[in-house]
Amino acid sequence: MIERRGSGLLLHITSLHSPFGIGDLGPAAYKFVDFLSESKQYAWQILPINPIETRNFNNPYRSHSVFAGNTLLISPELLIQDHLLSQKEIGTLPSFPPGRTDYGSVASCKDRIFDTVYENFKRNIEIYRNEYEKFCSENSSWLDDYALFVALKGRFQGEPWSGWDRNIRDRDPGTLGVLKKELREAIEREKCLQFIFISQWSRLRSYCNSKGIKIIGDVSIYVSYESVDLWTHPEIFKLDGEKRPEYVSGVPPDYFSETGQLWGEPVYRWDVLKESGYSWWLKRMEHSLKLFDLVRLDHFRGFVAYWEVPAGEKNAVNGKWVKGPGEDFFGALLGKFPSLPIIAEDLGIITQDVRDVLSRFKFPGMNVIQFAFDDTFPESPYLPHRNAENSVVYTGTHDNNTVRGWFEKEATSKIRERIFQYVGREVPAEEIHQEFIRLAMSSGARLAIIPVQDVLGLGGEARMNLPAASEGNWQWQLQSDQLTPSAAKLLLEMTETYKRA
Repeated sequence: MIERRGSGLLLHITSLHSPFGIGDLGPAAYKFVDFLSESKQYAWQILPINPIETRNFNNPYRSHSVFAGNTLLISPELLIQDHLLSQKEIGTLPSFPPGRTDYGSVASCKDRIFDTVYENFKRNIEIYRNEYEKFCSENSSWLDDYALFVALKGRFQGEPWSGWDRNIRDRDPGTLGVLKKELREAIEREKCLQFIFISQWSRLRSYCNSKGIKIIGDVSIYVSYESVDLWTHPEIFKLDGEKRPEYVSGVPPDYFSETGQLWGEPVYRWDVLKESGYSWWLKRMEHSLKLFDLVRLDHFRGFVAYWEVPAGEKNAVNGKWVKGPGEDFFGALLGKFPSLPIIAEDLGIITQDVRDVLSRFKFPGMNVIQFAFDDTFPESPYLPHRNAENSVVYTGTHDNNTVRGWFEKEATSKIRERIFQYVGREVPAEEIHQEFIRLAMSSGARLAIIPVQDVLGLGGEARMNLPAASEGNWQWQLQSDQLTPSAAKLLLEMTETYKRA
């Protein structure tokens, strides 16, 4: 629920500045919250905070667990404050490239640090025992399987679970019982790290809320095939007898790609989920609502109808639309969570049945100003003056280029003409981000979200993600001196001018 007219910034935690090569839950995150507070922002929107893998190109939407936290986000500086690590134990840090995350170097560095942290944790277990045991008990429904899964991936050098010995793949109780004893240390290490992650996350969220700032989390609709969720719940996905995908997810050709986007994750057996009252999804949403104040539900239209592609296809062209659970599913969610704080990512091909579900449940949808000046102009629903109050307006999302990068490299001359017509003047490239922020802030939408790259007027080099590209994504990182007082002043002035403070 968006309680009032307001605005906020989009910045994933990995994009914060850090001496450890990747943004984390430490001092820079608190400094960013202060920046939000000083500029009177209502919300901080992030991307999924689940574990990532190099084999999935570090994509936060393709995690190997929808419940666990990304331990790369654990702050060594906070570990020092909590006496789980010393400056001496950190040792000499690698030379991390400025402005870009080198995930391989980061993972290697933090893995070494975490070995030390786990040993220190065990030596001081009496200090943490009560909180740790409570955490393990309250999260046992996913934590036990996840920790075992990580330990097994370590034993099998990262090989996908579908290639493990059949007794392990099919979760034979006797076999798993033996493995739990053999891998006890690796299992406990992962539980320890998850405990530390949630502790650091909870403190950061409390700090945000104390400043009047809401955290908008992100829940991906699909689950990576190489995940603990598939290993433990294969029955709710369209898999064959050997537990390989029969059909996979994607979207048809669209703005981002002429051949569509082949995401590749298995699609759900919604009939099986319905028989259980959607219990797996209810648990997932309950977990998310413990972490975030609002939830952006990714690819909302996929719950009404989804694009299903036969496994083995090279692109998404030969897929088909399949009816999803729609109103029945959202009715079950609202039965469990009467005030469901969802933002529906309703971009792409939106049909009347999707609009009907949004309208019935009063979920706010999304408007992206970059989409407003295509050939539908001046009838485009993305134009700020046409935004519904119960919606969220963006200058762009993590999938878009920055406003300046888009204006300089992607916007046609015709699109530029329409922009100038709409704002009433010709706008140079170095000012276009300010004009788009003004359009978003002046919109009738209750909430306006601005990517930090647009606040800073950065070009295409600061793009977070290019859909359909497998490499080079998710790496952009703030420099330590970029969040300047002038940037805060610009943001504050527009926030106050358009009554979003």
